[in-house]
Amino acid sequence: MENKAAASSFIRNIVIDDLKNGKVKEIITRFPPEPNGYLHIGHAKAICVNFELADEFSGKTNLRFDDTNPAKEDVEFVEAIKEDVKWLGFEWDGLFFASNYFEEMYNRAVLLIKKGKAYVDDLSAEEMRKLRGTPMEPGVDSPYRNRSVEENLDLFERMRKGEFKDGEKVLRAKIDMTSPNFNMRDPVLYRISHTHHHNTGDKWCIYPMYDYAHPLEDAIEGVTHSLCSLEFEDHRPLYDWVIRECEMESQPRQYEFARLNLNNTVMSKRKLKLLVEEKVVDGWDDPRMPTIAGLRRRGYTPEAIRTFAREVGVARSNSVVDSKMLEHFIREDLKLKAPRTMAVLNPLKVVITNYPEGQVEMLDAEINPENEEMGMRQIPFSREIYIEQDDFMEDPPKKYFRLFPGNEVRLKHAYFITCQEVIKDEAGNVVEIHCTYDPETKSGSGFTGRKVKGTIHWVEASQAVPAEFRLYEPLILDEEEDQEGTFLDNINPNSLEVLHGFVEPNMKDAQPQDKFQFFRHGYFNVDPKHTTKEKLVFNRIVSLKSSFELPKA
Repeated sequence: MENKAAASSFIRNIVIDDLKNGKVKEIITRFPPEPNGYLHIGHAKAICVNFELADEFSGKTNLRFDDTNPAKEDVEFVEAIKEDVKWLGFEWDGLFFASNYFEEMYNRAVLLIKKGKAYVDDLSAEEMRKLRGTPMEPGVDSPYRNRSVEENLDLFERMRKGEFKDGEKVLRAKIDMTSPNFNMRDPVLYRISHTHHHNTGDKWCIYPMYDYAHPLEDAIEGVTHSLCSLEFEDHRPLYDWVIRECEMESQPRQYEFARLNLNNTVMSKRKLKLLVEEKVVDGWDDPRMPTIAGLRRRGYTPEAIRTFAREVGVARSNSVVDSKMLEHFIREDLKLKAPRTMAVLNPLKVVITNYPEGQVEMLDAEINPENEEMGMRQIPFSREIYIEQDDFMEDPPKKYFRLFPGNEVRLKHAYFITCQEVIKDEAGNVVEIHCTYDPETKSGSGFTGRKVKGTIHWVEASQAVPAEFRLYEPLILDEEEDQEGTFLDNINPNSLEVLHGFVEPNMKDAQPQDKFQFFRHGYFNVDPKHTTKEKLVFNRIVSLKSSFELPKA
């Protein structure tokens, strides 16, 4: 992967100062996903920030799975996350699991108990909520808060041995129930869960909470800069408390930056999972999903996503990014890479009555006029072709320059044709049009006798390859979710349109993930899930044009 220096940001400046002042000798970051779902575009930004920051300063980045909640985690998600990180172009220096450190975490919890900094609590979750207080009122100590060290050690060991039921007891930190920061009001460190774990099996029936486990994982791995989203800013005092009171040798620091929010989509694993479970979408990799797997299947490239992440940058405050910005970068990435070709999505048959029957000639066309090195291709032309239905109107409005009775248009890469006759079915629908062509107007012949205002694309009928085309619109109708209902109320019923048409014959051997620009329609990707040897399926990645412009520096 190309080595791109990270854009200037407050975190980058912190790293520069830490190296300059000798606070750290080597930068170590980590990407720590919980394996409870597929990664989305927001995670892609976090991946790029962590890996590229460490790469710029010749440091290291670990991939670590925060697998402390086995009830929601699965090996499928572990493998999908690894695939996504690699596809984005990054290689981790260490592959770790939080579950690898369970014994160490347990021992550190025992240390907290011995220091009088943790206790076993018998209160239910509801009882703890009632005693937690409000922003205006301090919390109330649990009646079990002053258990002796000996009793707490005994109870915690029995929790580990499985003597208690789920929810019967927890281990809590003993900090300050009057703290204005709710995270410091004796947070839970361990809960009981008799659940099989994907990595440790049935060895454990108590599992550490995220706010306890995460700082210990960072410290164990020697992470220097623990980068997370702004929602964890209020958790930082607890992060520091755990590292300090557990007497960890390494002293990582947590820094928060704005998470990525895109309009007209959802960026919550819980909501994305609901879309999958309710079969609103075709799995986690549905091309309408903001998951990395969905973007990959739709046809986005890792280069476009990395460039997008760099352009979004690292900020201190949250904001909503226009999804058209992501579309801009895939256009920029594909415009010199993707072969140009023609596809007819809504076919209407055209018979060129004065063209010789049985004759097929081959016409020359550029593969990509913006990249001459890609060379030329040949396309067949004959008496019968397909054009788009909306490229013909029997009674057109003013300034309609495409095909209508008596009008002449240019066929891209071919000839001028003039509509002479319209064929309709019994219901009055246009099913075929008859035209004549001017053999003197062949593309590339230098013909200058007259000009036409309309150019339309086409596919020769006898060798045309049938194909399915999937056109996408935003999955969510409104930028802001309906506060009175569920976000499922805002699902766009027209987010997917499936059409059946034809592509040029030179595309018959197109492979999954091959990308093309279809004249006037946009950029398309061969769908890797539904394409077979007998059936080509194309996902539209993005249309050709957008009104979006990058903000000026």
